[in-house]
Amino acid sequence: MLGRLLHLYFRIVRGMTLGVRAVVLDDEGRVFLVRHTYTPGWHLPGGGVEVGETLEAALAKELREEGCIRLTGPAMLHGMFFNRAMSRRDHVAVFVAREFVVESVKQPDLEIAESGFFPLDALPEGTTAGTRRRLGEVVERRMAGVDW
Repeated sequence: MLGRLLHLYFRIVRGMTLGVRAVVLDDEGRVFLVRHTYTPGWHLPGGGVEVGETLEAALAKELREEGCIRLTGPAMLHGMFFNRAMSRRDHVAVFVAREFVVESVKQPDLEIAESGFFPLDALPEGTTAGTRRRLGEVVERRMAGVDW
């Protein structure tokens, strides 16, 4: 009983949110980005990790939902980032995916206004600073920072 109470206490006091994002790179040197309907800018695809869901399962789900992309090989963890601009509780795991299949062209819906693959040297106007930082780290093989 005491263990359950302590767990509940720490969940309230130390609770955090966890999300995943993917740097999806194709054979032509392009990256897949999405533009949401509810927030400005172009972003790496991703979303929240649900209770009981692994990072890998959350990543696969978000790629299917946001880009009709199915992983055919492992996505490699690039880093974990503290997204203090979102909240003091938000963390994001970023993966690099190079083995995948695009099963169909993603059509706009209530969440995704636009999506597509873009050359790394011609990212769309409005690509967010965090997205640009992660891409720079991955492409230039630089050490990742700790903040989104």
